[in-house]
Amino acid sequence: MMINLFDDKSWLSLRPLTFTRPVADLRIGILTIAEKWAKYLNASFGFKTQAYLSIKYAPIQAGLSINGSVCPDQQLLDAILALKDNQVLVKGGVVIAYQTQDPTLDHHQALEKLTVVNYQQDFTHIVFPEHIFSNNHQELVKDFELLTKGRSSGTLSSTNTFLGDQIFVEEGATAECSTFNSLQGPIYLGKNTQVWEGCNIRGSFALCNNSQVKMGAKIYGKTTIGPFSRVGGEINNSIIWGYSSKGHEGYLGNAVLGQWCNIGADSNNSNLKNNYGEVKLWDYGQESFRETGLQFCGLIMADHAKCAINTMFNTGTVAGVSANIFGAGFPRNFIPDFAWGGVHGFEVYSLSKMLETAVKVYERRDTVLDTTETAILSHVFELTKQYRRF
Repeated sequence: MMINLFDDKSWLSLRPLTFTRPVADLRIGILTIAEKWAKYLNASFGFKTQAYLSIKYAPIQAGLSINGSVCPDQQLLDAILALKDNQVLVKGGVVIAYQTQDPTLDHHQALEKLTVVNYQQDFTHIVFPEHIFSNNHQELVKDFELLTKGRSSGTLSSTNTFLGDQIFVEEGATAECSTFNSLQGPIYLGKNTQVWEGCNIRGSFALCNNSQVKMGAKIYGKTTIGPFSRVGGEINNSIIWGYSSKGHEGYLGNAVLGQWCNIGADSNNSNLKNNYGEVKLWDYGQESFRETGLQFCGLIMADHAKCAINTMFNTGTVAGVSANIFGAGFPRNFIPDFAWGGVHGFEVYSLSKMLETAVKVYERRDTVLDTTETAILSHVFELTKQYRRF
């Protein structure tokens, strides 16, 4: 089967995380949304996304298009597979999926021109950044079942302590002298992962391929560490897309980090206001702070953002693409894309200097910053100028 994952207006409300990717490339649970659909449908996939992202995330020839902000479940899967040609599945004005042989039709036109099939059930719809950590536990549980059903787990050293038996270990994963508590949710250790000595890990938790948890780390449930990452300290209900580091002491909670991020030693984010009030997050579309309805909400950090040692993030902070934060005190709750500075003030982090750093960061992971990535980052730099009012 061949499918395309399309962006709807959620792409706008999920910024800054989506400045560098389609919505379906967001990680929630263990897999990205696109990987979930591919696994459920045994399908190859492409993306219908913003023009500047299509140089990396291209569409493919496919009759079935699925909303990239919708996470799959069995009922939804059955409804989508039941679609006939020239039908569109809709709930509450949201186009979930449509089937057509016309490759030029987008989801707006599908709603106007195709036969509507109304969907009656609830589904997981990722519209705002906080929806990622809020729904991570349920998606992690579903992904764990999807990835491990009918398979046998590897084994870990007898130096570890296990509470519960909801743990799955892929080939090459190792751990020593650590505690794994899967009584509250499953624990998944991907290929070639490492859990170093003295770690305490509570499910639900996923450590994706080629990532490490450093000595003495304390990791609470509803947490996902994506591939090629390294983490330490204290982490709770957070998702790291991958290729990022939080390698030292410090607290990260109710947070989402993108790719190529780095958190300096002893940095912390607040996830609860002193008055226990509702947390607001910066909204790019409104250019103001939006009510989340949440009491716990920490840090949203986009791709290539970094902070120095001892950085303190206030409750509900949004750090944009390639933001570079340093200095004492709490920086403001919205740090624009390509901003350089902290409490003392910000200036523009020039594109040339940012790319110089990115080349070195990629080299450390045996990866190359190619012309495609450079073109996307260059476009984002121009796209976000309006938010840098220094």
